[in-house]
Amino acid sequence: MDEKPFESMNVIPFVDIMLVLLTIVLTTSSFIAAGRIPVHLPQASKNVADTDKVVTIELTERGDIYLGGKALTPDELRAALSPLKHDANFLIRADKDISLQHFIDVADVLKQMGFSHVAVQTKDRNRQN
Repeated sequence: MDEKPFESMNVIPFVDIMLVLLTIVLTTSSFIAAGRIPVHLPQASKNVADTDKVVTIELTERGDIYLGGKALTPDELRAALSPLKHDANFLIRADKDISLQHFIDVADVLKQMGFSHVAVQTKDRNRQN
């Protein structure tokens, strides 16, 4: 029997796990600090006032969909919206640099489910921030 003694430990898997944990912590801490998903809104001439009973759907630059701060796929979004009444008000906060296809995917889900009260949040073009 030719067994080698234990000479060294492979730490690469440990480093990989630590990097994943670090990424998770940094991602969640930015959501907690900001309070909202960071989205750079496009500009328009007039900003629509928010109402109290609005369901907010947020789309990030990468095309991630968030409902109530929870990341969802289009199919999961459909399932999460199914218990809502058809007269529910929706506010879409989409990053200005988002791919049009990601925006259309969300709008298509809302249209197929029969929701018609949908607004898109923008920043006032005349306001300097």
